[in-house]
Amino acid sequence: MKQINFLLLLVAVFLLGACTKLQPGQVKVEGGIIQGTVTEDLTIYKGIPFAAPPVGDLRWKAPQPVQKWEGVKQTVDFAPAPMQGGNPASGKSEDCLYLNVWTPAKSAKEKLPVLVWIYGGGFSFGSTSDPVHNGEHLARKGVVLVSIAYRVGQLGFLAHPELSAENPNGVSGNYGLLDQIAGLQWIKNNIAAFGGDPNKVTIFGESAGAISVSMLCASPLTKGLIHGAISQSGGSFGPTRPTTYPGENMKTLEQAEQDGVTYLQRLGASSISDLRNIEADMLPQGMGMGGGWPIVDGYVIPDDQYKLYEAGKYNDIPVLIGYNSDEGLSFPAGRTPEEFVESVQRRFGPYADSLLKAYPLTDNAVKRQARNLMRDAAFGWHTWSWARLQTKTGQSKVFLYYFDQHAQREEGSRQADHGTPHGVDVPYVFKNLDPNNANTTQSDLQISEIMATYWTNFAKNGNPNGEGVTQWPAFTNENPQAMYLGPDARVGSVPDESSLNVLDAYFAWRRSAEGAEWAK
Repeated sequence: MKQINFLLLLVAVFLLGACTKLQPGQVKVEGGIIQGTVTEDLTIYKGIPFAAPPVGDLRWKAPQPVQKWEGVKQTVDFAPAPMQGGNPASGKSEDCLYLNVWTPAKSAKEKLPVLVWIYGGGFSFGSTSDPVHNGEHLARKGVVLVSIAYRVGQLGFLAHPELSAENPNGVSGNYGLLDQIAGLQWIKNNIAAFGGDPNKVTIFGESAGAISVSMLCASPLTKGLIHGAISQSGGSFGPTRPTTYPGENMKTLEQAEQDGVTYLQRLGASSISDLRNIEADMLPQGMGMGGGWPIVDGYVIPDDQYKLYEAGKYNDIPVLIGYNSDEGLSFPAGRTPEEFVESVQRRFGPYADSLLKAYPLTDNAVKRQARNLMRDAAFGWHTWSWARLQTKTGQSKVFLYYFDQHAQREEGSRQADHGTPHGVDVPYVFKNLDPNNANTTQSDLQISEIMATYWTNFAKNGNPNGEGVTQWPAFTNENPQAMYLGPDARVGSVPDESSLNVLDAYFAWRRSAEGAEWAK
């Protein structure tokens, strides 16, 4: 009888194993089994939940563990984007914590490097479903490509005394950053099933995504989750400021909580409980009101990031960082010379005159040389400071770039001095330029291939160099060099370094007691 029971048990185990055998394109992850789309050389998974839906009582709370499901979950379509203004292609919903995976691995044994994309959008909008973020071409270069969604706007970053009181860490805001961290934890726990190496994860992003990258590098909550970082037009090394400007847009927890109080008053709500009962699409969101940006909360972001790097308190990992040649086109400080001067005086106070000399105007227009002040105040100085600080206090290598690929402008035209605006680099990196577009040149396709090679090389080795590309020297404070990415790839000096030094003096003053008091 005992022998019969033993045989029955073996049969049951066998049948159970047969029932749970995964089919092509199926992977077991936290929550259950998912089914992706199998192509000739990739398997693609869209809309994988990595956390519980942040709705109801979970609105304005840290992401919670993913909810389990029965059977096989179809992950073949993008999930809705987070709530925001506008209408993303995949729709939008408060239930938005999903990620996507493109993998060339044929088995879980391959342990390929992992590239994790974090979208930009001023922390007010963004989506993983944007065609420009399609990860197919990068994945085909031998990496597992992941893109993570996170809450944006006031749903992603609202701080308030009530929210801080109910939080075990005594803080609020930064929910969007916590979403990103939860996505990275999910990758740590699950990416091996997709043929990815959980110990070789590189994060990359552009604009708000790049600012997120710099913040994640400085956060103690990401220790062991990231092993490399790429920042495209980002960095957040400026001091906090009550009235914010591009490059000086961080606030303290106390300042952000007051913004939250004002936000509730504008909505006529008496409590956070009232606000949780309002439909998500009825909550005003955007940059025109407080509560829509990351803050120095003492927990996710422990302090002014510049000070953290000065003290060596960050994740010491290899970084590849840079910005575009004409970011100032996207962040104008005035249409006329008069407006420009007024704006510079208002923002920079006692340093306005020296900065206007370093970034001079022409007689009748705000030309490129002047616009570069806005480029550097928002991106250039932050990237340069990041490179200098990590080189001084860290051990891992820094690779600095300057992207200057753009159409040739007709001499004498209004656009003659135009360089590369904000955000133009993204389709180049993803190799998502349309070769059939009449405006896409052979030069565009060539530099796109070079950039994709550098980026994936970096994910593989913590170094962009390899066969078939120009040697890219690591940045040093003794010999500060940048890779110029334009019609070709060449090494040069840091752009406008003498002007950056003037801007550096302003930011040093702003971190002084006098500068902090002035900014109030």
